[in-house]
Amino acid sequence: MWQTYLQPTSLAETLDLLHRHAGKARLIAGGTDVLVELQRGVRPTSTLIDISMLSDLKYIKEEQGNILVGALATHNDIIASSACVTRALPLAQACWEVGAPQIRTRATVAGNLVTASPANDTISALTALDAQLVLSSQSSERVVSLDNFYPDFRRTVLAPDELIRELRIPAMQANQRGLFLKLGLRRAQAISVINIALVLTFENKIVTQARIALGCLAPTIVHARTVETYLTGKQLSAEVCQQAGQLALQDATPIDDVRGSASYRQATLSNLVTHALQRIAQGQQAEGWMEQPILLETPEQPITPHMPFEQTISTKINDKPYQLTGASRKTLLNALREDAGLTGTKEGCAEGECGACTVWLNGKAVMSCLVAAPQAHNGEIVTIEGLAQQVPQAEHVEESLHPLQQAFIDCAAVQCGYCIPGMLMAGAKLLQEQPAPQMEQIRTAISGNICRCTGYRKILDAVTQASTSMKGGMA
Repeated sequence: MWQTYLQPTSLAETLDLLHRHAGKARLIAGGTDVLVELQRGVRPTSTLIDISMLSDLKYIKEEQGNILVGALATHNDIIASSACVTRALPLAQACWEVGAPQIRTRATVAGNLVTASPANDTISALTALDAQLVLSSQSSERVVSLDNFYPDFRRTVLAPDELIRELRIPAMQANQRGLFLKLGLRRAQAISVINIALVLTFENKIVTQARIALGCLAPTIVHARTVETYLTGKQLSAEVCQQAGQLALQDATPIDDVRGSASYRQATLSNLVTHALQRIAQGQQAEGWMEQPILLETPEQPITPHMPFEQTISTKINDKPYQLTGASRKTLLNALREDAGLTGTKEGCAEGECGACTVWLNGKAVMSCLVAAPQAHNGEIVTIEGLAQQVPQAEHVEESLHPLQQAFIDCAAVQCGYCIPGMLMAGAKLLQEQPAPQMEQIRTAISGNICRCTGYRKILDAVTQASTSMKGGMA
């Protein structure tokens, strides 16, 4: 899919590479969009510039009334940030709706913005929050409002030698309420049929300002200007919320596509805007937010590259060192199967939709089909072959099973078996993160894993049994 893979270790080096390869290379961080596009022949390139080693760009912090989000902050980072949950709630809610847990461990918010699809959930949320982007090149740096970032469908104002270095989000104040809502065709791994984000400012229950962004209705995100104007100066009564929903139809001409007709989107838009305003009026904008969101990642060591990448991938797989010399142009899935000889990890969709290829990379459950193999350089990987050794008492017993593997046997949770390695890796990471998970947490953990035999009930039972048998989980 690519010929040259470059892995800079500083921002200055990255900007120099972007300058030298302007228009002829693509950046990759989480890779969850880039690798899918490359496999589909969308915006093909022969050169990838991997910025995942730029640890200085992985941060979330508050400064002078803004929440600053670095280019490498993932959706999980946003979800786990108390600052984002309390002062940028629509963004946290949008990040929770993106893909599945194994996507959110790696996908960056900046990458979601650059992909520029009007169905991308974080774009609506950040538009409603009035976010700005810091765009950096070797020669200069500029700040662009997200409102002005998308001139047309799938297009941005990024110059060929620029990258998004930082997002700047005005932190919501005590007199502001915000909400993100999405309609998809299923609970996880669903592209929006429609999504909306709202941020309203109040004074004594009267709306003094409204920002409402509508996604997946047009080539770019739509501002509901008519609704914003109508709400200003009003209290959110039931009648006002209802009328605002009707007025939203004046702000967008919905599209037809495979996920929904224009007429369906029209009806949905009106109802969704009304419902969102009613929730805000009742102070229920955070209703349903989890006390402990399931992330499928456990603490990892900071990114500290100790060996430059020179086309040989030096990594540790199941606690054994590997030198993969011919895998720099492959996905991690293919490198594991073809170069490391570990065929337990299966290829299902090869696009991050099914979860069959789930492994752990540096403490995170990931879809290995969406990871460029060089991103495992200096890293640590656990595959299904090494899962049993992740239980302390089984460290030196090669024939032993992980308690979850045993539970799958006991509960007859295996049918054709093709999805099972990915199910086990997701489920076992859940048990590391949450030793006594509730059923809804289990469902969330495996929401990125599809069982084509529809054996979910016994799989859920097996995770519950394993949790009980582990008596407090893994250390």
